[in-house]
Amino acid sequence: MSRFWIRAGALAVSLAALAVALFLGSLAFNYHRYLEHEGLLREVVARQWTAERLTHWLRDVKSAPLLAVLQSPADVEREALTRGGRNAAEIREKAGRHAQVRIYQAADMIYFVFFDDDGVMRDFTCVGS
Repeated sequence: MSRFWIRAGALAVSLAALAVALFLGSLAFNYHRYLEHEGLLREVVARQWTAERLTHWLRDVKSAPLLAVLQSPADVEREALTRGGRNAAEIREKAGRHAQVRIYQAADMIYFVFFDDDGVMRDFTCVGS
């Protein structure tokens, strides 16, 4: 009888260790994925690409289609609530400082990209979907 309890305890400890390892691996993967998207967009901001160039590049090279072009505060509010998640306040704040916001779907990430009056990319926010 005691052999049964030893094996049951060992199984429980092993399953708990497996669950912790899978959880930590998932967190690390999501963090790394987020950093990759952030790094990509930081490089593009530094190059000061226009809205048209970014849209073509994301669509053709990264398979990230344009979902919406937002210009009114009502559009921004709707999309920030719908797609922005916990970044909604950041999206509203950045949109208030820029002339245009475009939204792109990059795999399982949503890019909110902010452009100035000349159509040059100035900022972005990545949101995990």
